Amino acid sequence: MTSTPTFSAEARPVDTGERVILLDTLRGFALCGVFMANVYLWFSGRMFLSRAQYESTYGDPTRLDSIVNHAFGPLISGRFITIFSFLFGLGFAVQLGRAELRGTSGIPLYVRRLVVMLGLGLAHLFLLFQGDIVSTYALLGFALLLFHGRSDRTLLVWAAGFILLGVPLGQLALRLPQLLGSPGAAEALKAANEHATVVRARVLEAFMHGSWLDTVRDGAAYYVGDLFRGLRMFLPVIVGRFLLGLWAGRRRLFHDAPRHLGFFRRLLGWGLGVGLLTSGLGVLVGQLMQRKVLLPDTLPWLPWVMGPVRNLAELGMAGAYVAAITLLFQRAPWRRLLEVLAPVGRMALSNYLLQTVMGVLLFYGYGLGLMGRLGSAAQLGVALTLFALQLVLSHLWLRRFRFGPVEWVTRSLTYGGAQPMRRAPAPEEVVNA
Repeated sequence: MTSTPTFSAEARPVDTGERVILLDTLRGFALCGVFMANVYLWFSGRMFLSRAQYESTYGDPTRLDSIVNHAFGPLISGRFITIFSFLFGLGFAVQLGRAELRGTSGIPLYVRRLVVMLGLGLAHLFLLFQGDIVSTYALLGFALLLFHGRSDRTLLVWAAGFILLGVPLGQLALRLPQLLGSPGAAEALKAANEHATVVRARVLEAFMHGSWLDTVRDGAAYYVGDLFRGLRMFLPVIVGRFLLGLWAGRRRLFHDAPRHLGFFRRLLGWGLGVGLLTSGLGVLVGQLMQRKVLLPDTLPWLPWVMGPVRNLAELGMAGAYVAAITLLFQRAPWRRLLEVLAPVGRMALSNYLLQTVMGVLLFYGYGLGLMGRLGSAAQLGVALTLFALQLVLSHLWLRRFRFGPVEWVTRSLTYGGAQPMRRAPAPEEVVNA
């Protein structure tokens, strides 16, 4: 899967010959799904619509749109970002492992990398896309330092705790004043929800019809006043996914995949079983609530139960996807097909930011203004078409350059000097020159 690496005592970026192509392929696959989810939920305007607006915009779907709507939750929503989070934790293990082979500590370099990522992510968040994940990963990446040197068992126990208990504990913290009977707690919660509705309506108007400055101002207000309030209860879940990646990186499951095929076969079976079962339960509960058979007011414990169920659904399907790709990768015809995704994964950060640029220019009001004008199937069609364009661009770029443009910037800042950008010419090119 990769040539035998050679290590020097000097810290430097991973060279092309040291990369694990399977991991780049998984990153490319995950990036495709993340883009589909962002287009469907964010750039379409769905997540900002009131129920009345949703019925007006998407209340009469075509058959193909209905199929996409029903498939999105069980197959796409949260599944691909779970893979991304897992690979981030795995990358931490790889970086520390390379440092150990050099006989040095990888912690200082890792911290510098997180600081660079945080700056880039905050700029991305407040200037373009409030759904940014880079800044969140950078902040939560410091939590991995607490688990450096801990046993594999400890990693798995904490991962399970974060994933299963993170959301219920977050909901408990938000509702604790109300549960304790604090005066005015219910009114304060109601006022906060009403304010969030107003903010979402304002940000939707800015995204659909405003200037870039309008989107920056109202988007920042939305993130600080509403989005982060809901996001923070999922932060432990992300850390739990990091820890699973850290464990997998330590065990070298992907570096030595042929030696772990039994594990990946079991992961495929269990992932599909758990993922489909919990996804089906989530769909059933959603339908019963939509039809007023289940009423949230009469079942206050329901969100506390469905949070872990949702996380298990995302984790199960993500695990099944990863296992399926890894198993198929061991077969030459499938490997040649799947490797097409690897260049996108090698420059995942550049492509992630490019997806934002393409998204805002196509869907926001200061671009082509497609927000709210396309059906569900057309939205995913646009996402897949643009991703295919990224495939082509990534292949062309990496023929000449060692890194994506954003990867070059982050690596140069991390390592404290401009990194060589152009690839060395192939031997036959030198001979024919």
